Parts: sequence; structure tokens; C-alpha cells
Amino acid sequence: MKKIALSKINELYNEINGICNLFLPVKKAGSLDFAKYENGVEVDINTLQTVKSAKDFFFPQSEDMMSFKTDGKNIEIKDARQVVDTFVIFGVRACDVKSFEVLDKVFLAEPVDTMYKQKRENGIIFTLSCNNPHSSCFCKNFGIDAANPMGDVDCHIVADYLYLDAKTEKGSDILNKLTLLEDADSKVVEENKAEIVEKINALPFSNLDLSVFKGENLMPLFNRSEWDELSKACLGCGTCTFVCPTCQCFDIRDFKTNSGVVRFRCWDSCMYSEFTKMAAENPRTTQLQRFRQRFMHKLVYYPSKNDGLYSCVGCGRCVKKCPQMLNIVKVIKKLGGNN
Repeated sequence: MKKIALSKINELYNEINGICNLFLPVKKAGSLDFAKYENGVEVDINTLQTVKSAKDFFFPQSEDMMSFKTDGKNIEIKDARQVVDTFVIFGVRACDVKSFEVLDKVFLAEPVDTMYKQKRENGIIFTLSCNNPHSSCFCKNFGIDAANPMGDVDCHIVADYLYLDAKTEKGSDILNKLTLLEDADSKVVEENKAEIVEKINALPFSNLDLSVFKGENLMPLFNRSEWDELSKACLGCGTCTFVCPTCQCFDIRDFKTNSGVVRFRCWDSCMYSEFTKMAAENPRTTQLQRFRQRFMHKLVYYPSKNDGLYSCVGCGRCVKKCPQMLNIVKVIKKLGGNN
């Protein structure tokens, strides 16, 4: 284990950025989101959560795939995918790290998504344990330990120091290149972890009842009458899907430019009325059906096909961001019996 005084942390950022591109939580216009490190940016690693998750680094909100140019009957096709160099994401929380496991099972399954794979292979994740979890957090329910985020390098802020613990070969390689770090005793970190666990256990949503959400209960859950009540206030705005670290729906579109056509993919939302709409029909025509689809996928469909791994990581972003105060916690409590 290594450590560095927090008073020298900007020096650490500069050293990492000298090795490869560094991205970390930056405050801008009153919001906190991951951004590239540059001198003068307002870095904030104490605020618990960014507005958008770190998913954007591996599965961007929008990315070009290819371009087409026609000349008479001739069509020129160019690969628009960009080569991604090694980069570091600093300050990723345990819930967002777990979301990568969910996304991996989608994008790294055959046929492998090469754009996603390249970014995952070249990304180095510096995680940060959660000293002060929010009341909206409920990651514990999904087997996530906010005290042990399990990135390539786990970081812990204790007193006036940042402690760094390599967990993978990628993590060890980059720590060995950092000259500002000094050796550290892990005892103080272990004590801090125990304090975090106590705080997590005391959160209001730390003991949700997920026992009913199993594949064998698919149809009974699907037909529950409570879906009508739960979905009535839903606006179909898609906010919950866009802040969610595990949502993976996307659309592929063509955009005509002066020099040809660009094909790109962008995030989509199962909460939209035109999602998966086809010429013949739309498979889900009501907001109740769309609302139910989202939460059944998170809690039943996905885990049934992925060895019990839920497609929710308990980050609480949907709890905080839904304008109608609808979220997965309400669904779990209503259908799970611990309401």
C-alpha cells in the first residue's frame, strides 16, 4: 500500500496526467462530472457522486461508427472509430465499478463490441471508498462494498492522506511509475473501512427485500396490479435511464453532412414512447408497459440470464433525479414486501 499527503494531491494529478490522460470529478457550472484534468480545473473528490456515471468512458452517450461518401454509383466507406490511448479515471465509486461488470456481460459477449472492448482494455480505474455515503445509496443490497470498491487501484482518504492500493496488474504498473508515493501501513485504512461499513448498514435503504425478484416469479411479478399505481405519475422523460450506470440501450442513426453521411450510435431509453418502434407496430404502447419493462429488466430479466447479477448497483441517482420521485427503491419496496 502507498500513500501521499492530500496537500500534494495536485502534484499527483500532474504526474498521472504526464503518463496518460487523466479524468476525474470536476465542478463546472454548479455540477460535478468527470472531465479531463487540466491546470486550473476545480477538482472535487470529496463530493460523493457525479451527475453522470463513469459509464460514459466505455459506452459514450454518442460516438461515430462509420461514414459513407457516394460518387455516382460508387460508395466509399470509412471506419470512423477512434483509437483510444491508455487513460486513467480517478475517483470512481464502488457502485459505478460494479456497473462495468454489468456492461461487460452485454458488450463483451459474442459478438464482441470492439469499440467498448478497446476502451475497457485501455482504461485504468482509480476507485475511491465512500467515507460519507448518501441516504439515497443502497448498493449494499446488491453485494457491493463501498469500503472496498475493487478498481485497478483502490484509494482511501483517511485524515490528511490519500492511500492507494493496487488490485490488478494495470494498477501495479501505474503505481510503480509514480515517484511521489511512499510506502504506508494498511492498519489505518482497515479501521476506516470498518467505519464506512457501519455507516452503510445504518442507511435507510440498506436492507431492502429482494427475495421475490427471481426468474421463477417472472409472470407473477409481471402481472402484479401494483404496476398501474407505480407508473401513473411517470412522465417518460428518460432521466432515470440517462443517469443510470447500467442502462445499455442505444439507437443507431445516420446523419447527412456536406461531405457525406455519418453513422453514429447514441443512448436510447426504454421509457420513450418510440423506443423499438417499428413500421408494423410498437411492442409497448403504454407508459405502464414501458415502466414495468425497465424495472423488470433490472430486477428479473437480466439477473435470470446472468447468474443472479442484478442490473442495478444501488447508486441512488434515480432516487435523486426523478422529477416525479419514482425510482427502483419504490418498486422494490412495493413489490418486495418491505414497504
